Amino acid sequence: MRRIEKLYSRRISPHQIVTPEFARQLSELSFETRRQIGALIDRKGYVEYVIVGDARRIELPDLKRTRVAADRFRGLRFVHTHLRGEDLTQDDLTDLALLRLDLMASVDVDERTGLPGYVRAAHLLPTTAQELDADSHAAPYAFLEPQIPSQLDVDFLSLINSLEEEMARNRRAARRANARDRTILVNVTTTSISEAEESMAELRELAMSAGVVVLDEIIQRRQEIDPRTVLGRGKLEDLLVRSLQLGADLIVFDRELQPAQVRSLSEATDLKVIDRSQLILDIFAQRAQSREGKIQVELAQLKYLLPRLVAGQDSAFSRLAGGIGGRGPGETKLETDRRRVRDRINRLEKEIKAHGLRRQERRKERSRREFPVISIVGYTNAGKSTLLNTLTSSKVHAEQRMFATLDPTSRRLRLPREQEVIINDTVGFIRDLPPDLINAFRATLEEISESNLLLLLVDASNPRWLQQLESVERILNELHYNKIPRLIVFNKADLVGPDEMEAIIRQATLGGERECVSVSALKTQSLRPLLERAGELLARNLVEQPSYVQAASEEEEKAEYAAQH
Repeated sequence: MRRIEKLYSRRISPHQIVTPEFARQLSELSFETRRQIGALIDRKGYVEYVIVGDARRIELPDLKRTRVAADRFRGLRFVHTHLRGEDLTQDDLTDLALLRLDLMASVDVDERTGLPGYVRAAHLLPTTAQELDADSHAAPYAFLEPQIPSQLDVDFLSLINSLEEEMARNRRAARRANARDRTILVNVTTTSISEAEESMAELRELAMSAGVVVLDEIIQRRQEIDPRTVLGRGKLEDLLVRSLQLGADLIVFDRELQPAQVRSLSEATDLKVIDRSQLILDIFAQRAQSREGKIQVELAQLKYLLPRLVAGQDSAFSRLAGGIGGRGPGETKLETDRRRVRDRINRLEKEIKAHGLRRQERRKERSRREFPVISIVGYTNAGKSTLLNTLTSSKVHAEQRMFATLDPTSRRLRLPREQEVIINDTVGFIRDLPPDLINAFRATLEEISESNLLLLLVDASNPRWLQQLESVERILNELHYNKIPRLIVFNKADLVGPDEMEAIIRQATLGGERECVSVSALKTQSLRPLLERAGELLARNLVEQPSYVQAASEEEEKAEYAAQH
């Protein structure tokens, strides 16, 4: 024990990986105990930790509390013994990556004399995105030539400084090229790889819509999701190495993460970690223009945040808000934060309710004028705003971007039978839309409930059109709008061949259960069949329509009553 404690008093030259004297001390101790022995050494040459393992492996201490800058290593190198003369193991390389060590080195122990043999060492490589694209199988590590301790001629400090300078250079160059956040997308699935690839393609579109630069994508198929880190240990190592090499600021997971998983992943990578729901919320926050839209987004964000407010190591959990006028145990900072969030949620819900009442008054006014209402609904980026603009000669903001429209817009439209209607443009839907977001936008979505006809717009050029159509129908059913008549409108027909368009409509009709037309929202002449069919459906269903609206309202009242009781 005393000999192990003496290791702490040793100081190694900052320019040497390990001195012959220190290597001999480690080897002799390891030979006598038949255990691996290692030391974490800082850049000044002082021993920070001495770790004793068993004959086969050694486990490093928890270094998560030591935060690391994005373009630096941890400032510690690990030198340990190997009793069987083996190369650096996968566990060694994993620790090198996960802990972002300066260097991982092993010292062979002679099985007869206990003297040190070869020193084997490896370090991480800073690599640019262009180099990784050119060689996707590029090794993330560089291995030094094995040498006996007395012949090690590597200037350790110069090596590490040059590596960190290159990392900083890569990051600065990337920042100059593009000042936006840089992310790696991660999908961990228990289903098929093809489904994961489709979901990843949508996540990529979401990231681009949020203004994020996508550096890389990682997909892993597992039998079950790791409850702590989602990814397996090996893939987590790959993710960390990749983020170091590419200079990523952000990791986005294509699933909803639990608070404990976010903490574990953030500690392992030293990067900001968000999930799919947070990315969608961020897009909504960027797009919201009206007062009501901003309130709805803030409410959804706070409801998402509330269960994720937890006490961390820097949260001052034991700090009390008591004192004069607040005797007794008082509140912890965490409880105070939660109470403030709840108070804010209550205020925002009251504001949304007030906006909802004003909307209801406007809808009643329209009803008195006896204008039928048509709502355009559909998956995000299907072309709803473009269709509204073409039909009504409006200039509503429209672009090829997810969730370009958050605030509903209403316009008058004259159908071929000289019938005037109100047509609404609504917020787009998406697969696995966060429930808090749906609840926050419920007042806006109530515009749909008063509709006499829904035009369910589908992007026919999207290979995932069927999944998108089913997602929208599922959300409409969950909102109890399934009894409102609907017409399936396949948009972007100009991007699809006639035969393919015919096959799509044949597949979508479900033996007559769905009624479909095809259009190109950019070409006015293609919209005539849509308008004629919409007029026919309105004429046929208008007499029965009050029953649809009443049924939908009754369903909403039942759901609200169930939620309150």
